[in-house]
Amino acid sequence: MNPGHLTRLTEEGKETMPASLRGPLFDYVKKKYGALPEHLWRRYPDYAIFRHEDSRKWFGLVMNIRRGSLGLQGEEAVDVLNVKLPDPLLADLLVRQPGYFRGYHISRGNWVSILLDGTVPLDEVCKWLDTSFLATASAAKKRKLRPPREWIIPANPKYYDVEAAFAAADEIVWKQGAGIRKGDTVFLYVAQPVSAVLFKCLVTETDIPCSFESGNVRIRSLMRIRLLKRYPRDQFTFDVLGEKYGIFAVRGPRGIPNSLSEALK
Repeated sequence: MNPGHLTRLTEEGKETMPASLRGPLFDYVKKKYGALPEHLWRRYPDYAIFRHEDSRKWFGLVMNIRRGSLGLQGEEAVDVLNVKLPDPLLADLLVRQPGYFRGYHISRGNWVSILLDGTVPLDEVCKWLDTSFLATASAAKKRKLRPPREWIIPANPKYYDVEAAFAAADEIVWKQGAGIRKGDTVFLYVAQPVSAVLFKCLVTETDIPCSFESGNVRIRSLMRIRLLKRYPRDQFTFDVLGEKYGIFAVRGPRGIPNSLSEALK
């Protein structure tokens, strides 16, 4: 028997029809997203949707349909979860695996149906529901929900002595770059005459109001960064960044390649 396959037992202990993951899934959604199932159709009382609070878009639909409708043997009803994936190629790959089907009644786009009879383990079902939540989220919510990122940002000693600042305190405020969020990691590249990455910092606060303008410097918002690590001046120099990691300029916030990320750790 599939270890992820739940079963109901009779009083004699004999295995009967598979039990549904509907209940545990509903509990998961309520705990993680605070969303309750909505039953929209009087004709189909067992159908339930989950949707985003802000946009009201669906991110999950649980249905109770006959197995034959999915091309499976038997005519008994079975629960399925419909989720939307961000990539059609991912949907194509999933439907080749046991327990996954093209979206039932939501075949357009990248929707897939997942059996809730235990063929697909609960943790895997929840993972795809989380994926659907992100795929259907509003642009504003996606920005908030994205995982932490790593950035290199420039620090020009001509305008601000960041070395002196970190000598005096482990946490300072800094000009906030576009796209940087709380929880991100920033590596400060100190420009000439240093020309090297000197500091690794955690972004602890963003969107601090600021109105500053002087010459070529304009600041509209600040972020608070906390020092995590210092690097020797001769370790991640401008030449090293270019020769080993393909970074030939740091004029503004930019992401870093995995190879450099590993080296900086």
